[in-house]
Amino acid sequence: MKNVLKFLGIFIFTLFIVTACSDDDDPADNDIFAGTYKGKVTYISKGETITKDDGSVFVTKLSGDTYNFKFSDKIPSLNGIKMKKGENNTLILEDGALGAISISAGKLNINYTKDGQYWSANATR
Repeated sequence: MKNVLKFLGIFIFTLFIVTACSDDDDPADNDIFAGTYKGKVTYISKGETITKDDGSVFVTKLSGDTYNFKFSDKIPSLNGIKMKKGENNTLILEDGALGAISISAGKLNINYTKDGQYWSANATR
């Protein structure tokens, strides 16, 4: 009976370890890009210019490949931006707008123009 209990204990422990150490996590499925990035932010629209060296951008992942970028300092947000995964877990702009958004776990660069408005960010975590 002791041997059966030992075997069962070892089996359950092994099953737990194998399950806990799964390699099937895809970084694109995780929210590694979500969070606050701090640095220089700029917004230009119809004669209005907002530039802050100590601004921030809060990134949220809505679902799949869609992200929101909420700027500090009364800069309008960029919402519903479609991105695709690039090399080294970098996300790049895919929605056909003029500009580029490059985001990694530690760095965010935005140069984005849409409907006569311009957003820029050079920020890190």
